[in-house]
Amino acid sequence: MKSQVPLLDTVTRYILKRKGKQMRPMFVFLSAGLHGPISESTYTAASMIELLHTATLVHDDVVDDSNQRRGFFSINALWKNKIAVLVGDYLLSKGLLVALEKDEFRLLKIVSDAVREMSEGELLQIEKARKLDIEEGVYFEIIRKKTASLIASCCACGAASTTDDRDIQTAMWQFGEMVGTAFQIRDDLFDYQKHNKTGKPGGADIREQKMTLPLIYLLNLSGRAEKRHIISTVKNHHNDQKRVAELIAKVEAIGGLHYANEKMLEYRSRALKILSDFPDNDFRKSLYQLVMFTTEREK
Repeated sequence: MKSQVPLLDTVTRYILKRKGKQMRPMFVFLSAGLHGPISESTYTAASMIELLHTATLVHDDVVDDSNQRRGFFSINALWKNKIAVLVGDYLLSKGLLVALEKDEFRLLKIVSDAVREMSEGELLQIEKARKLDIEEGVYFEIIRKKTASLIASCCACGAASTTDDRDIQTAMWQFGEMVGTAFQIRDDLFDYQKHNKTGKPGGADIREQKMTLPLIYLLNLSGRAEKRHIISTVKNHHNDQKRVAELIAKVEAIGGLHYANEKMLEYRSRALKILSDFPDNDFRKSLYQLVMFTTEREK
């Protein structure tokens, strides 16, 4: 992470002090150990993933104009957008160079595919957010690209670092995709949980005009006039606490939360089915526990 630019070192030190759960590198190491001895290649994969993931978070905060990340000021809040974009670019290049310096071209291809998909998913979401015409199929395509592809690349890279079997690598990508999709649906459901202090649901996604699965379920079961009212609330009245609260109540009353939770469990079940085909060892047990954690976590 060291560079010759003092400003860059200051920013990267700030990032390192506020790192998250580092769940994605865990997926790399556990997926690697599932198929063979953890190697230098595994460490390269985990480092590359964490650098690229951090780069996307820095860029996401610029795209979303967000001033906070994990309860702390975001990079763009402290150093403005120009520096945040450049720091994100630097982290992205460092991640790619980690692979190139070790001649890990297979790992580079897997992760580059994921970065492409993440960019496409973000742009697809922005395009659909203009009209808020997201159907369930489009929603799943967005989260497959935006969220699931990176977790899929963690699992595929982990496998690729310990086995050359392309079928295993593909199966681990599919496993990660299922986990990532379940992970994102769980994230959607947090928005409808009651806040510890206020006792009221958050509604942050609605205020940010994001169409999540529980809300899409409500739209699909609403008549034309009701649908217009819902879209109007999200598009034009997303800062009106009363209307947002009414919308959340409608989602809950119609069974939107139950439906989303069932979908999450369906994707989790598909992930665990893929996992069950692999040897029963400590790494498989740990992956099972990590999958359960991602879908049962409370934030």
